[in-house]
Amino acid sequence: MTEWLFDGVLGLLLLGLAFGALHGRNLYTSVLLFIAFGLALALVWARLGAADLALAEAAIGAGLTGVLLFTALARQPGPADLPDATRTRLRLGAAAVVLPMLILLVQGLAPLSEIEPRMPALITRHLDETGVSHPVTAVLLNYRAWDTLLELAVLLLALLGARQLGPRPLDLAEPWPLLRAWARVLAPLLVLAAGYILWRGASAPGGAFQAGALLASGVVLLRLSGLVPRLRWSFAPLRLLVLGGLLVFIGVALMTAWLGEGWLTYPRGAAKLLIVLIESVATLSIAASLSLLVVGEGEDVSS
Repeated sequence: MTEWLFDGVLGLLLLGLAFGALHGRNLYTSVLLFIAFGLALALVWARLGAADLALAEAAIGAGLTGVLLFTALARQPGPADLPDATRTRLRLGAAAVVLPMLILLVQGLAPLSEIEPRMPALITRHLDETGVSHPVTAVLLNYRAWDTLLELAVLLLALLGARQLGPRPLDLAEPWPLLRAWARVLAPLLVLAAGYILWRGASAPGGAFQAGALLASGVVLLRLSGLVPRLRWSFAPLRLLVLGGLLVFIGVALMTAWLGEGWLTYPRGAAKLLIVLIESVATLSIAASLSLLVVGEGEDVSS
């Protein structure tokens, strides 16, 4: 009964902090409540037994993102949004919110150290059924395939969010002849390396995200060298590449739910083929998204 009460209070606290962060009276209060929200969310992950997600949320969602938000707030042109308080009072207010949340997070993570993980043994026992021979790939595309699908969705949302910032003209200087020469040599090598990492991901560390990042680096190198034309979101094939990874993943999920045993539960004998299809298309999608984020030409959002 006590645990149910604690979880209920924690859920209400999470909703209250989210509402306060969105509707705070000033930016400073909103940022402070956002950090507290991240710590509360980390505690929720700890209560669910996901220590890795709890630590990632506390370090990135609350810590790193909080620092970035405070840095952006400090660069605001005027103090109109800041509360009328001294530095000491502001620090005490931040400590009063953050320290109790950190104490609760530590208490929530402490019992997890005594739990023996069952996932490695489970993966080893059923590795032959996953279609791959590397346990990490088996986890990402079998046991936690929804996580990988949502990562593609997050990357797409990041690209769409960057476009909402408005046109970003990319004025490139005349590239050095040496850069052009090396780009012609390095770009094909990057494509080969990306293909190898994609293929190797079935039996060793690698996969779509690493291969896509390598492909994107090759595209960026060629664009900076002036060897490829401008990358524009309005170009239909490029849009198709960006959306392709997520659409194929969702299509496989729908197909397995309709014809198979459940969402992203691959049928026996077809797991390897479906994983190769997802990984190949996702590699191109990730490469296109990262390339647009780095060297994509800014356009009107309505285009």
